[in-house]
Amino acid sequence: MNPGRREGPLAATAAGVLLALSLAGCAAGPATPDAEAAPSAPVSASAAPTNTLVPSPAPAAPSPAAPTAAPPAEQLPPVMDASAPVTLSIPSIGVRSDLIHLGLEDNGSLEVPEDTGDGAPASWYDGSPTPGERGPSVLLGHVNSPSGRGGVFADLRKLTPGAEINVSRTDGSTAVFTVDRGALYPKDGFPTLEVYGNTKSAELRLITCDGYDPATGEFDDNYVIYATLKA
Repeated sequence: MNPGRREGPLAATAAGVLLALSLAGCAAGPATPDAEAAPSAPVSASAAPTNTLVPSPAPAAPSPAAPTAAPPAEQLPPVMDASAPVTLSIPSIGVRSDLIHLGLEDNGSLEVPEDTGDGAPASWYDGSPTPGERGPSVLLGHVNSPSGRGGVFADLRKLTPGAEINVSRTDGSTAVFTVDRGALYPKDGFPTLEVYGNTKSAELRLITCDGYDPATGEFDDNYVIYATLKA
C-alpha cells in the first residue's frame, strides 16, 4: 500500500497584514500682512465702484475618514490538546486495532505497517496532528494480508456517513469522530492537498489500498475515509 507521495504535513499558515492608512491634512501657508495703505483723498458716493469683488471663503479642510471597524475574529471549532494515539475502534465494521507510529520512506511516501502474515495493525503517521488536534490526522491500514485474510481496513468501503470512529489516546481521553464521506483515488492521481491539507477542525483520514489488478497483482487505487471530530 502506497497512499500517494507525501512530502510531509502541510502546515502553511496565512499571515494577516494590516495596512494603516492615514490622511495627511494640508495646512495653508502663513498669511501675508496687508501693506499699510497710503492716505488718499475721500471718494464721493457717486464715484464709488459699482462692482466690488468679494473673495470667496477658503475651502474647509477635509475631515479625516472614520476608522473602519475590524472584522470579528473567526471562531474555529474546538479541538483537543495533543496526545499520541493508542488504539483505534470502528464498531460498525468490527475493527479494533492497536496503533503503531510510522513516518516517511526515503522516497517521501508514507511508511505502511509491515505484515509478516499474521495481519498488521493500523498505523498513525507521526508527521500528522494527533487525533483530536486541529488538522487532518492520518491513519493507514492494509486491505488484505499475505495469509489471505482481510486486512484491518478491509471493510472501509462499508463505512457510511455518521458512523463513529474512536481513537484512544495516551492522556486517557478518547477522540470520537463521525464519518463524512469516502472517496476512491488512483495512486497516480492522488489529491495530496485534499487529503493532507490543513483544516479548521480536527479531522481524521483513514487510508487503504483499493483497485486490485489481477494481471499485475497490484492495487492501483487508494480508498480514503474523511471524518470529523464529534467530541
